[in-house]
Amino acid sequence: MGITITNTYGTAHHVSEDHPAHVTSCDYYRLPLVATIVPGNPGYEDMVGMLKENGHDTRPEGYGLIFLESEEFSATYFGSIEQIEQYKRENADGKATFDASQGVLYAQWPHGKGWDGFLPRTFWNVQARGGIADGVGLVTAFAHTETPGAEVVVYEFEGTWRPGGTPEQLITYHCTACHLDTFYDCGHVHENTGPSSRRWAARQARQHIISAHRHGVGDKHSACRPNNGEMLRTVNALARDMWGTTGNALPDTDDAFCATKGPCSIIRELRAGVRPPVYRA
Repeated sequence: MGITITNTYGTAHHVSEDHPAHVTSCDYYRLPLVATIVPGNPGYEDMVGMLKENGHDTRPEGYGLIFLESEEFSATYFGSIEQIEQYKRENADGKATFDASQGVLYAQWPHGKGWDGFLPRTFWNVQARGGIADGVGLVTAFAHTETPGAEVVVYEFEGTWRPGGTPEQLITYHCTACHLDTFYDCGHVHENTGPSSRRWAARQARQHIISAHRHGVGDKHSACRPNNGEMLRTVNALARDMWGTTGNALPDTDDAFCATKGPCSIIRELRAGVRPPVYRA
């Protein structure tokens, strides 16, 4: 395909040779959650089922767990309880490391029976680590390959599925080349529950860039299709006719509208370290 998707900030991620939207690993992880599970814990047998299936259920006393995450990838480490307790003691200053060769590492965080009640909801932006708020902030961004200076930005935010609805923690992406609002592109706004949510949002951002590279910006087959203010001009014309006015009710370009009322307005606030209003509230 001849495309390299460049992070404009964040951790370097490695992708499949066949498809650059599919991240296979990364260089650095956060370790946001350290825990242990032992026989007798609720759902224990279901939780170790994945180990049994792969011949890795070798610790009858239970397991120490470290959950790793990056902007676009996650992994789970199963080791001895003793190793994990030692890691917790040595990590009092946040600088400890652990030897992953002592246990087994699985791609992504587990889910399903047992795990769904065990794993807490997590966000990339955490107030305790300097974030604007839990689940509010930028996650990563990619340089647009076809439009100089444009980016496709992945961000966590507070919004509602419908205007006036109940605010929720959500995640999506926004392209500053086309300014399309993902709320009107089914399946591109996700409930923000953990690393898998971020992974899908970032994957879709990568797919957006790949589509622009493959089909160009504005092509009918491309996901990156600027409207060039067409809808705004239509709304403004209807408003002038209904109200008998000469001025525009809305900005008449997509970038101006987006900067004041759309995703760009959220991203601007996030970059400034300011908590934006709930989107579509």
